Amino acid sequence: MNNSEKIEATKSLTKLFGSFPQSPMSDPDLQLRAYLDAVEDFECIDVLAAVERFRQGEVKEVNKAYCPSTAQLCDEVRYRKQMREIMARAGMKPGQAVIQ
Repeated sequence: MNNSEKIEATKSLTKLFGSFPQSPMSDPDLQLRAYLDAVEDFECIDVLAAVERFRQGEVKEVNKAYCPSTAQLCDEVRYRKQMREIMARAGMKPGQAVIQ
């Protein structure tokens, strides 16, 4: 990610942390740094999509009462990348409805 994408990812992750209860013992700056380090090699578009899916409760098999771990976030980011690539190969644009 370039610097402007890191800023966008930081804003998105801040919204994620604000969407879930945080431990009073946690250090928000360290937490943010850990999450940014975990996702820095991914495309920003996939990070943003993954964060929104967690915020909206759309990620299966996670406890929706707590903020996802860095590993859970990275897993969802990889899944978002796969879905984006599949849609691109099929000639679909992001957000385009799938007709069944």
